[in-house]
Amino acid sequence: MQAKFLKIVCVKYGKTNSIRIKNWKRRRYSVNPLQKWQQKRLFSPFVLKLLIIMFVVEFVKGALLLTILPVYMKTTLGASAFIIGWTLAAQYIGDNVLRTPVGWIIDKMGYRTTMLTGVLLTFISVILIATTSQYLWTIIACALLGFGTAPLWPCVITGTTEVAGDEAKGTIMSVIYMAWLSGVGLGPVAINFFINDNNYSLAFRLLIGCMTLVVLVALLLPRKQSAEDPKIDKVGGKAHETYIPFFQRAAAYFREVRRSMSVSPLLFPAMFAQTFALGILTPILTLYAKEVLQLTSFQFSMFLIAGGAVTVILLVPMGKLVDRIGIRPFLIAGFSISAVTLLFFTFVQSLTILYVLVAALGVGYAFIIPSWNALLASAIPPEKRGAVWGFFLTIEGLGMIVGPIVSGKLWDVYGYHAPFLMSGSVLVVLLVLQMFISIGKKGVVR
Repeated sequence: MQAKFLKIVCVKYGKTNSIRIKNWKRRRYSVNPLQKWQQKRLFSPFVLKLLIIMFVVEFVKGALLLTILPVYMKTTLGASAFIIGWTLAAQYIGDNVLRTPVGWIIDKMGYRTTMLTGVLLTFISVILIATTSQYLWTIIACALLGFGTAPLWPCVITGTTEVAGDEAKGTIMSVIYMAWLSGVGLGPVAINFFINDNNYSLAFRLLIGCMTLVVLVALLLPRKQSAEDPKIDKVGGKAHETYIPFFQRAAAYFREVRRSMSVSPLLFPAMFAQTFALGILTPILTLYAKEVLQLTSFQFSMFLIAGGAVTVILLVPMGKLVDRIGIRPFLIAGFSISAVTLLFFTFVQSLTILYVLVAALGVGYAFIIPSWNALLASAIPPEKRGAVWGFFLTIEGLGMIVGPIVSGKLWDVYGYHAPFLMSGSVLVVLLVLQMFISIGKKGVVR
């Protein structure tokens, strides 16, 4: 009897150990089905359509604002620098003003209607710029361009983060910014090949063709079932619709958004400061390269590629590491590298060291972009994703509007060192500030 019992025990535990070993091997050498499904979902047709729209619209926008409009308005339309400045400002203001309401519209009307309206306005603005010979209409067209591109970021970020979920926030943010940087960087460079002796007709045809493609892709976006706006009361078994005015519904919606957000108050000034530091650099990088360093066009192109290419290459790997390791280490590393680089940038004379510093700045922003946006995504309630992203992007957009204004004044009054020192100092403040924004175990901002 005892021998029989021992035999049963040995067989039982031998079988159990065998199963355990097999399970361990399966876990060790096979891909987690959930991870496989998440990777598939991350690059679903919906996400790819949004990324295509992001890339092409930013390609068109970058070509217009950075390459075509400044020279075209000066030489062909005879506009002054002041008029050119206000023309470009009209685009940024239009883009920023509508971002918060656009987020609400996404939640209510869905992606196809919102994005299609935006790309159609952008299409009209490109046609206006291509056909007008008066700079007043060019200013109106740039304002339309701002209104048209306003839905772009809220739609893309809302849609992709909704698909990615909490497990892949850093990865999807890296992919979005890679599409954005590729479009913004390639547009101004590629469009030069279509401009011959101040003849812009071929360039405008290319941009109109690009916008035609974007409209077709936007038509393929899915509709999202919108919540019912009217209030339904059931009385005596019948549904009675009570009309609620639009502004009351919008106000009630944003009150719900505010209640559903549980974030540190420090997050809002930090959002502004992050884009303010970048906005300071936007108008003076070209001035510094051309007037102070006296770089040739080829050297300046290499200058931009040294930073931009490094950022684009590192974005996706960094995003995956953010998802795996966490947000905080990458924020600290990114703000530290970028701040030190900017504080010493204008005091270096060697061109070789300057290229190294530009590449280091690219590395710093490759750390900052996925970790910072993963931080913001953690603070957003899923049920109000569109409106909150719109609100956050509005705050960040303010930094991009104020930054260039401050930068120009600093350059004129204190010289070329001042904007770089200001930008680096703001990043040092951000490095300290983010320490006081607590991040929960699942990335939730408190």
